[in-house]
Amino acid sequence: MKQKLLAMLLIVAAVVACEKPFAEQEEPEQEEANVVIKVSSLEQIPFDEYTRATTTIDKLCTHLQFVVFNGGTKVKTVSQKADDNGFGSVSLSLAEGTYQLVVIAHSCDGVATVSSEEKVTFPNNKVSDTFYYYGTLTVGTERQTYDLQLSRCVAMFRLVITDDIPADVATMKFYYTGGSSTFSPKAGYGCVNSRQTVNLAATASQKTYEVFTLPKASSGTLKMTVTALDASGNTVAEKAFEEVPVTVNQITKYEGDFFTDGGSSADSKSSWNLTADGEWAAQSDYSF
Repeated sequence: MKQKLLAMLLIVAAVVACEKPFAEQEEPEQEEANVVIKVSSLEQIPFDEYTRATTTIDKLCTHLQFVVFNGGTKVKTVSQKADDNGFGSVSLSLAEGTYQLVVIAHSCDGVATVSSEEKVTFPNNKVSDTFYYYGTLTVGTERQTYDLQLSRCVAMFRLVITDDIPADVATMKFYYTGGSSTFSPKAGYGCVNSRQTVNLAATASQKTYEVFTLPKASSGTLKMTVTALDASGNTVAEKAFEEVPVTVNQITKYEGDFFTDGGSSADSKSSWNLTADGEWAAQSDYSF
């Protein structure tokens, strides 16, 4: 019995001796890093349920991409998800020189593809509330830390339905042209002519719907068709919005009866008021 006990103790001692304590385990990248990049803030708070006092980076977006270029060649790429440790901060090892940095923050279902300084695409070409940074990194012999503020690069179209939504409506389909689903960090705007389609689940109690686009300049216009569909994909009602004005970091809100008049086209020349918006730079209100 004593011999068996002694053997077990020797085995345990050998295992403990071979294990490296967790506190001593460090990633070589962290020790060698000479550039630390931190997303310190975003330009605006995107949604009403968050306040400036409590908002953190993981509530503003679910994905971050950090991409470093040198002479147009991609040299470093780091992708992060909101539940990753250290989300919003990255340490890099870079040789001395001058680099271009692209940071993309978004909430799409998957990782954005940063092909170049002038082309970023998103999963399934769907655009969410999106922020970015584009700038130059000058790397020398000393370790440097960059605290970055990202800027919003999208515009929002917000539809507020004031009449009752029929019980058989299952989906609100938004089809729109005039904006972009591809982004150029170098230019700061959308860079292709896109046909965007977004399908949002609908219920009788859901009265507000929001979709995004990347304007191809600081401002522009969309042609927007909104269709209410039943579970079989049949059209219940449809409304077309012509010449919808959109501006980077602004919300364009259309509010009115969608189903009562059978879904006729909205009057793009309806009276409107521009009001301040606490989260975005501004909101343009339209009635139809």
